[in-house]
Amino acid sequence: MTEEEEDVTSVLRDRSHIDETLRLAMEEKAGDYAAALERLRKIYHTSIKPMEQAYKYNELRQHEISDGEITSKPMVLFLGPWSVGKSSMINYLLGLHDHPYQLYTGAEPTTSEFTVIMHGEKIRSVEGIVMAADSSRSFSPLEKFGQNFLEKLIGIEMPHKLLERVTFVDTPGIIENRKQQERGYPFNDVCQWFIDRADLIFVVFDPTKLDVGLELEMLFRQLKGRESQIRIILNKADNLATQDLMRVYGALFWSLAPLINVTEPPRVYVSSFWPYDYAPDTSRELFKREEISLLEDLNQVIENRMENKIAFIRQHGIRVRIHGLLVDRYVQTFKEKMSFFSDPELVFQEIVDDPDKFYIFKSILAKTNVSKFDLPNRDAYRDFFGINPITNFKPLSAQCSYIGGCLLDKIEKAITTELPALLSSINSGKQPGLSSCEATGCGEKPKNRYRKN
Repeated sequence: MTEEEEDVTSVLRDRSHIDETLRLAMEEKAGDYAAALERLRKIYHTSIKPMEQAYKYNELRQHEISDGEITSKPMVLFLGPWSVGKSSMINYLLGLHDHPYQLYTGAEPTTSEFTVIMHGEKIRSVEGIVMAADSSRSFSPLEKFGQNFLEKLIGIEMPHKLLERVTFVDTPGIIENRKQQERGYPFNDVCQWFIDRADLIFVVFDPTKLDVGLELEMLFRQLKGRESQIRIILNKADNLATQDLMRVYGALFWSLAPLINVTEPPRVYVSSFWPYDYAPDTSRELFKREEISLLEDLNQVIENRMENKIAFIRQHGIRVRIHGLLVDRYVQTFKEKMSFFSDPELVFQEIVDDPDKFYIFKSILAKTNVSKFDLPNRDAYRDFFGINPITNFKPLSAQCSYIGGCLLDKIEKAITTELPALLSSINSGKQPGLSSCEATGCGEKPKNRYRKN
C-alpha cells in the first residue's frame, strides 16, 4: 500500500448525512404506533387465526405468525457473495468503526453465521438457541432448521437510534464451490425464511465478483416475487476509474438480466459503503448522492412499517380464507360422492388426484371474489390431505357459534373492512381505537350464508 493510499484509509468520512436522512433525531409517536399494533394483533387473533387453526393452514404453508412477528421492527437483509462489503456496510450505517462489537470484516470469507443486529438496553451478544427459545422475539420458528443452524445464528443487541426502528441481518457470503451439505444445515431454506420476512433486501456485489454461479442463481430464484423489496448494491465503486465503473455497471446488469425476469429491474446503487473517505480522483459527488438515495429508501421502509405490516397480515388473511374455502369444497365434494357402499379412501383419493374433474378450484373462482393467481398449487393439497384426513375437517357451515360468529364472516370482515379501516386511520393520523363490537356486531346474531335453510 502506498503512502497516499494509507492517508486515504485513515481519513474517516463524515456521517452527519446518515442521521439527517434517516431523521434519527426526531422523536416518534410511540403511543399511536403501539395502539395500531395492538389493534392489528387483535384483528389477527380474533378474525384470522381461528380459521387458520380450524383448517390447519400452517401445515400447508409452514408460516405461523407469532405475536413477535407482528410487533417486530422492519427487517433489512443483506445478501451476496463473500467479501463484497456486507458487514462493512452495516458497520458504517451504525457507526461501529473501532467499536468492540463491530462485525468482523476482511478480504477472506469472514461471516460464517447469520448475524441479527437489533436494539437492546445494553450491548451484549445473544446465542441462537436463546433467540429461538424466546417467544417474545420473531425468531422462534427457526428451531425447525436444527441445532447445527442455531449454532450458526447469533444476535447482537445494542442501544442505537437506528436499531430502535429497524433490525439488520447479515448473512454468510455465497461461495460457489461450497455444497449445501458442507454447511451442516439447509442454507437455502434458512435464506428463504429470512427473505419471506424481510422488508428490504440488499443484494451486494463488488467489481471483482460479478460472476453468477449455481448458488447465486438459486438465491435469485428464491427472490422471485419479492422484486419490489430488492435493491442491488455495487459496492467499492471508488476502486475504479469512471470509465471502468461504467463497464462494470453494464457487466453487472448483463449477469443479472437472466435472473431477474421483470419489466422494471430493481434499483441499483453505486457507491462505497464503509467509514473511510472515497478514493481520490473518483466520482465523489455521484457516490454521495447514491448513498443518500439508498438512505431515503431505507427511511421509507421505516416510515411505512405499520402500513407494510397491515398489508402483510391482510395478504396472509386472503390466503387463509382461500385455503378455508378450498378445504370446505373438498369436504362437501367428499360427502356428496359418498354412499353407503363406497370406500371412503378410494372416493377421496379420486377427488385429490383429479380435483378439476370435480370442479374444486373452478367452483371457488365462480362463487367468490378470488383471483385465479392467488390459488395454491393443486399438488400441495395431495400432500396436505396425506397427513390430515378429510374427516378431521368440518364444513364452513358448521363453523359458526352464537357468541363467536362465523369463521368465514369474521375473516371476510377483517379483509374487507377492519384492516383497510386500520390502514386509513394510520394514513390520516387518527389514533386507532379498539372496537367494542368486534366479535358479533354488538349482539347481532351471525348470519351464515353456507347454512342450508
